[in-house]
Amino acid sequence: MYKPKNYLFNQDKQTLNISKLITSENIKQDELLNISKFVVTENFKYHRDEIHPNDYENDIISIYKEEIDYLDNSKIFAIKNEDEEIIGTIRALKWDYIHPLPIQKIFGINPLSCINRYSINEIWHIGRFAIKKGSRDINLFKQLMLYAIRLICQHKDNIAFAECDAKLLRTMNLIGIKTEIVGESISYLGSETIPVIISYNGLIDFYNKNKYMLNNVRVNQLSKTCTVY
Repeated sequence: MYKPKNYLFNQDKQTLNISKLITSENIKQDELLNISKFVVTENFKYHRDEIHPNDYENDIISIYKEEIDYLDNSKIFAIKNEDEEIIGTIRALKWDYIHPLPIQKIFGINPLSCINRYSINEIWHIGRFAIKKGSRDINLFKQLMLYAIRLICQHKDNIAFAECDAKLLRTMNLIGIKTEIVGESISYLGSETIPVIISYNGLIDFYNKNKYMLNNVRVNQLSKTCTVY
């Protein structure tokens, strides 16, 4: 997961500008590739001043292929502006206990070894969080989070894993999302990245406080796309 560089957003706005919400149900392969590219390039824009490593295209393809494998069990959200440019993405993945989660691939952490003290209904993973460089809208940040965590907040025994940029982790804590660090940080996609668990109890206060923002979504039943206000 990725965060905007400056977490001091403009907090005056109460709604987003009109945008299109692309979801898993209506996503196309080329859009999924564009989302993968957006996630990787925005990471490097923030953390390496737009200097891409020689193999960054390999990172894009790797993420794209991974998301293809996850597609049956994931919910992907990508918000576009009026010019059809992606301005934010996030993905929630329900673990099938078959496909390895990113926390296993990146950190070598067995998720089952981290949850002994929890009662478990479903295990989720939150990832591919990215916001276009230059955005200072706190509501874009919150709304992306809400799209993903509402699935986890449907049951008190749900839990999620995530890999967070160090500054993202600080921002999440500041807005009321509580996390538990489960491993040492590493450098990933250009930034210090930390593995965390996020429980239902760590999410529900933030969700209840901000879920009104999800009411600003109108679904077009014909195209199965959404317009965000």
